[in-house]
Amino acid sequence: MLSFNHVGKTYPNGVHALEGVSLAVAPGEILVIIGGSGCGKSTLLRAASGLDTASQGSVALDGVTITAPHEKIGLIFQEPRLLPWLRVADNVAFGLADRPKSERAKRVAVALDRVGLSDKADVWPRELSGGQAQRVAIARALITRPSVLLLDEPFSALDAFTRAELQDHLLDLWEEGRPILVLVTHDIEEALVLASRVVVMRAQPGRIAGILDVPLPRPRDRLSPAFEEQKRRVLRLFDSTLMHRRSLNQPLHDFQI
Repeated sequence: MLSFNHVGKTYPNGVHALEGVSLAVAPGEILVIIGGSGCGKSTLLRAASGLDTASQGSVALDGVTITAPHEKIGLIFQEPRLLPWLRVADNVAFGLADRPKSERAKRVAVALDRVGLSDKADVWPRELSGGQAQRVAIARALITRPSVLLLDEPFSALDAFTRAELQDHLLDLWEEGRPILVLVTHDIEEALVLASRVVVMRAQPGRIAGILDVPLPRPRDRLSPAFEEQKRRVLRLFDSTLMHRRSLNQPLHDFQI
């Protein structure tokens, strides 16, 4: 269980990024956090990863407070962040430095096969497409067999076709071990393709506007009437956040439908 307990964050410059965020994410659940820029989505994810600490409250995994990066928690960023001086296989193996060489080689081979890049083990990151590079990042995050995988807008820099392909591929990988997934996005359709539940956040300070279950079987048909109805549910909840942003004179251009 990943739990957020009254999490708040105020930065030294006085910016109040989060206030009173409480959530519990069950094993095997995919939780998608969605909202406009400045609503604290990424701040919340950094607190869960141990890269940053909450000013108030706490984040815990199985009852243990997270205060630093954790071996059971993987993190994937918007950019692949591959090390350019290492070949693909060595990038994937980066988190296994304490393992015997033979074990590292086996696990890298399995990880690359799972993301469909067995033939790219010896190439340099600069030789990969954007989608391939993000697959390598996913393989690197999963190779340590995390209980929790955090994803901060991992597909936002990709074209629509590659993004849809990787969304489906991520679900295939999740089915194998069913870790907790917590994903941040601006994209409503992406949220509905992936999520067990969608958390909609509002800004200043960042807090939860509402939480919606997504009672659709997987794989999900993006063109089905049921999918469109779920999209309308999310949009209705967004209406309240947009009205709030207007009252704060914030821009409204950072939502995608």
